Amino acid sequence: MDPDEIPPEIVDAEARALQQAMGEITGLVSQFETFMASLLRPWNAYQVGIVIAVMAVALLMRHIFGPPIRAWMASREGWPKWRMRILAIIHRRLFMIFFVISIWLVVGVMREVTWPSRSFLLIIVAELTTAWLFVVFVTRLIRSAFLRAIVRYGAWTYVTLEILNLRDETVSILDSVGFNLGDARLSLLTVVQGVLVVTALIVIARFLTGTASGRIQRNEEMSPSMQVLAIKFLQVTFYGIAIYAGLRLTGIDLTGLAVLSGAIGVGLGFGLQKVVSNLVSGVIILLDKSIKPGDVISLGETFGWINALGARYVSVVTRDGKEYLIPNEDLITSQVVNWSHSNEFVRLDIYFGTSYDNDPHEVRKLAIAAAKGVPRVLSHRAPVCHIVGFGDSSVDYILRFWITDPTGGLTNIRGNVYLALWDTFRENEISIPFPQREVRMLDKPAD
Repeated sequence: MDPDEIPPEIVDAEARALQQAMGEITGLVSQFETFMASLLRPWNAYQVGIVIAVMAVALLMRHIFGPPIRAWMASREGWPKWRMRILAIIHRRLFMIFFVISIWLVVGVMREVTWPSRSFLLIIVAELTTAWLFVVFVTRLIRSAFLRAIVRYGAWTYVTLEILNLRDETVSILDSVGFNLGDARLSLLTVVQGVLVVTALIVIARFLTGTASGRIQRNEEMSPSMQVLAIKFLQVTFYGIAIYAGLRLTGIDLTGLAVLSGAIGVGLGFGLQKVVSNLVSGVIILLDKSIKPGDVISLGETFGWINALGARYVSVVTRDGKEYLIPNEDLITSQVVNWSHSNEFVRLDIYFGTSYDNDPHEVRKLAIAAAKGVPRVLSHRAPVCHIVGFGDSSVDYILRFWITDPTGGLTNIRGNVYLALWDTFRENEISIPFPQREVRMLDKPAD
């Protein structure tokens, strides 16, 4: 809109709001100057000195009682973690706790021995520190450090303004700083309210999601993939409702989101194909239950077990401790070997050869007996041994056996079976041939 086309009533409203804000700021500055000047009065200066003395006493008490309390906490080995966590929070806030207790004791004594006006500053300090301490303990219930910091500092600011009777002036100043967006007006007060309301609703949504996720994970009737899908659905639903409700409660007009959604659609068409493909592939994987947490898979050169299913990728941990983050799209479009998809039984094959001088019937019996004696090899699915060919220097065999714990490793179980074959063959004089070559040194012909 051209500046000349702005209605005069809007210009006048903005000018009045700005003039009112300047008046509020001037009033606050005047109150601050008056307060600083009042500190020079005898009784106010005495109260400031009392506050400093109480701080010194609180520091001394923390220095005296802090180490014994910490030693006592260290001796509580059998206590639950939540109780130890509360004790740790209390130990870190010993100075503030001692200060709050001491300042209220001083306020009680001052009210008894002198006039109420002589303890006015002490009461304000006591109320502020008590409210701050209460906010600290309440916000510890929020697990996210980022959300905890936002809620804590926001609550500290609010209770400070409320106790100092500056809330109305602050609201007026924040509301006067803003601009018009069509028929709506966006002010700094609206932004602050939106952040606080949305943050509070997100904290509630996070708590509800965590509680519901714990119950879903304890439900043994649901498969792991369905548990992950249900948890993801709840997260998207609760967080979406929290953001939408927060914006609506703040008074922000959401009709403009239609334009934003169109812009997002254009962005998806140009640069977010892979992201969307991985998100859709993740939903497909959860729905068709092709893989789930705990499955052992092979994808190309990667062999390991599924650690977690994410919205964009799957975490696969290998036997050497490496964690591969494989995009969900690769698990849909590539050939994946799932060693534990329908059941946990895995058959392994090893090859070996013996001399033509050994009886093949005896070799087969000894090989089967050796495999049965190896831990992890199943006995109810008995190993089998077959001749697969007559080589140049050996009779070739294949030994097949079954296991039910591929997460325990495949190379190590093959190695253990090979060692069992070696020991059994040596005890029964079964020879394992190997290529032998004869080198002849020819005399050099005479000239």
